[in-house]
Amino acid sequence: MKNGVVIVGAGHAGVQAAASLREEGYDGPVILVGDENELPYHKPPLSKTFIKDQEAKPQPLRGEAFYTGSAIDYRPGIRIDAIDTGGRRLEIAGGGVLPFDRLILATGSRPRILPLPGSDLPGVVSLRSLADARLIRELSTQSEDVVILGGGFIGLEIAATLTAAGRKVTVVEAVDRLLGRAVAPVIASHVRQRLEAICVRILTGTTIARLEGENGHVSAAVTLSGERLPAQMVIIGIGVVPNVELAATAGITIANGIRVDQKMRTSVPEILAIGDAASYRHWLTGGDVRLESVQNATDQARLAARTVVDHADIYSAVPWFWSDIGDMKLQMVGLTSGGDSHVALGDLTENKFSIYHYAGNRLLGIESVNRPGDHMLGRKMLGAGFSPTPQTVATGPDGLKAALAAFQQEEPARAAE
Repeated sequence: MKNGVVIVGAGHAGVQAAASLREEGYDGPVILVGDENELPYHKPPLSKTFIKDQEAKPQPLRGEAFYTGSAIDYRPGIRIDAIDTGGRRLEIAGGGVLPFDRLILATGSRPRILPLPGSDLPGVVSLRSLADARLIRELSTQSEDVVILGGGFIGLEIAATLTAAGRKVTVVEAVDRLLGRAVAPVIASHVRQRLEAICVRILTGTTIARLEGENGHVSAAVTLSGERLPAQMVIIGIGVVPNVELAATAGITIANGIRVDQKMRTSVPEILAIGDAASYRHWLTGGDVRLESVQNATDQARLAARTVVDHADIYSAVPWFWSDIGDMKLQMVGLTSGGDSHVALGDLTENKFSIYHYAGNRLLGIESVNRPGDHMLGRKMLGAGFSPTPQTVATGPDGLKAALAAFQQEEPARAAE
């Protein structure tokens, strides 16, 4: 393939795809295109240590020597305007074309816009990129009061970080609890209690009517009920939308993301999609999903590389996620929607517990707070296809380990029958 593989998007998914192509033995050209003028970097620290520490530097995903040493042509600061699927080439903003034999779209997602009066005021920000994090860090030094709109992972991570740095933080969530799409009510309630204990003010079931400014800068968020929340910075964290426009205008099938099959191929077989922007039928639930996590991005990138070199099996990675909120490390494995019962292990008062979610007698997933051993064991169990009974879960980690070991010993015999 003389034009090789072009990867659009230099986040976790794109960089892993480039690395995996070389690991899989692909020896053609690999071009990695990113729209930021930065060496690709880890995103999770941006909502935590980076915005708190004025001296913190971005953490590169790979050092510069990796790209040159692996013959990966990294091209920063480039935006792609269009895909010519018939001619197999990309049209570059400002002029020029980039031909490809295979194309991997790792276009990611962007913060959802909140159409509020005053949302264009200076001091109103979202967090998705290093530039955003630098702006939040700068503004935080000038802000006594911060309002965060959205009670999801990003908003709560930032709330804990800025509170620890001495800011007065108010979180405003439109629905009646935090982390509504992400975790069980017992986890959400626990997170709220821990945050309120460090003086984060949390308003659920509350809608912002408008943002007000003073001297050309945001000064307050005003609720529908008329309460005025002082703010020298307002951070909007109400979720993300997948960057599908490039694919959509090229006629590639879109369904809550760029639709891909179990080998990461889009409706145009020479074009693959991975990461936040890709939607697919999940092997674990049978439902259509689009997952926003580093794990999903990197696992799909590895599979896409295997697809390019014709070594691919189907996507079967166990999904897992994490979030660090104050003194809570939340770890989630599996997909728990559709659950009808749960078993709890540990002690909420000690800030160390796990929730095992079931649909009937089938284990769907585990949500843990400061119990990393439960999380790692859960990844092994779901990866092995082992679903312990709720009664076995109640025996604790030692009982679960023994049950998993017994299952793994019996599985080859069952397969041979």
